[in-house]
Amino acid sequence: MNAPDLAIRDATLTDAIAVAALYNHYIATSTSTFEVEPVDTDTMASRMRDLFDGGYPYLVAEKSGVVVGYAYAARYRPRAAYAHTVETSVYVATDTVSSGVGTALYTALFERLQDFPLHAALALIALPNPGSVALHEGFGFTRVGLLPEVGRKFNRWIDVGYWHRRLP
Repeated sequence: MNAPDLAIRDATLTDAIAVAALYNHYIATSTSTFEVEPVDTDTMASRMRDLFDGGYPYLVAEKSGVVVGYAYAARYRPRAAYAHTVETSVYVATDTVSSGVGTALYTALFERLQDFPLHAALALIALPNPGSVALHEGFGFTRVGLLPEVGRKFNRWIDVGYWHRRLP
């Protein structure tokens, strides 16, 4: 995907329809998320609003006016000691996997995160997921832990790996 074909911008609540549709595909077909029921537009809008209200970046990628991916950062946990740590997430339309959408979204996301008083970013990755591992490691994340068989979806146990990156 060439850069002129792709636009990265701040998400708005009107993107909730497209974001939910993109995410629901992953709910139905993959272990990338441990949700098992589709998310409706109102629920997605509420989740997005929570991040907007917290001041966290939430970005979408558009190609020809169609949302083809999204990425965001959220506070890792609510306790005060975690205030300088975020968890990042990225999802791209299946027909754009390995086309640079995820890289473009993460590039923009990490540029935004430089404006925050943060120390670390975490990514939790259901395994196996070589594409997500490669994307995260390409952005300087290193694997720091494994939680074996903590999720169950599609009648199988799923491991979750923790990846960590220090932020400037």
